[in-house]
Amino acid sequence: MLIFSPLKWTIQLYRIVLYDTQPLAGEGYDLWQGDGAMAVAKLLMIVGDYVEDYEVMVPFQALQMVGHTVDAVCPNKKKGQHVRTAIHDFEGDQTYSEKPGHNFVLNATFADVHMESYDGLVIPGGRAPEYLRLNEKVLEIVRYFVKADKPIAAICHAAQILAAAGVISGKQVSCYPACSPEVVLAGGKFAALEVTDAITDGKLVTAPAWPAHPTWLAQFQEVLLRHLAAKSNQVEV
Repeated sequence: MLIFSPLKWTIQLYRIVLYDTQPLAGEGYDLWQGDGAMAVAKLLMIVGDYVEDYEVMVPFQALQMVGHTVDAVCPNKKKGQHVRTAIHDFEGDQTYSEKPGHNFVLNATFADVHMESYDGLVIPGGRAPEYLRLNEKVLEIVRYFVKADKPIAAICHAAQILAAAGVISGKQVSCYPACSPEVVLAGGKFAALEVTDAITDGKLVTAPAWPAHPTWLAQFQEVLLRHLAAKSNQVEV
């Protein structure tokens, strides 16, 4: 289990982008390919109507920025269609406020998903997990990634899907605090973090809400690269 600061990752990324250099040696970041290029993953992102705006837009763009492929899908929708998003904000009320967000365009079709072809799974929060967890195919996909020991990044209300899939027993899981009873009832251990923090337990990376994006994505990136390095070593053998 790991609670990780993104500072070293930020330094490494700046070195690569600004100076076109190798990552610093001896810092635990020897997860690059032999030609100096960073290993990249093919990721599946499951979204639905009224997914949280930041929690879908930011990881979708940021993960592509570092070279990964991200296929965003929604049950019963096709590539080119969109889902509506909701903006959840923290403005001093007893719970989050909710405002209309953007339309988010899907770049892949849910019915065409072949789980085995993906290296990792991303599940944003918002309203969408409330109904996505009722879809048996969504739960099947989540269970596949857990059984295959592939990285999963889940944030905020995404814990509702993890709980419904029955995959968090004994795991440290962060989520929006209002979802914590579901985590506990599913056998998980609720990690009460600051809203800007994230936690990694094995290959599961979770966080409370979008203010944790820098830490959450940095942790997921590290888990992804270690997974890809291990996968590459297996292929070479």
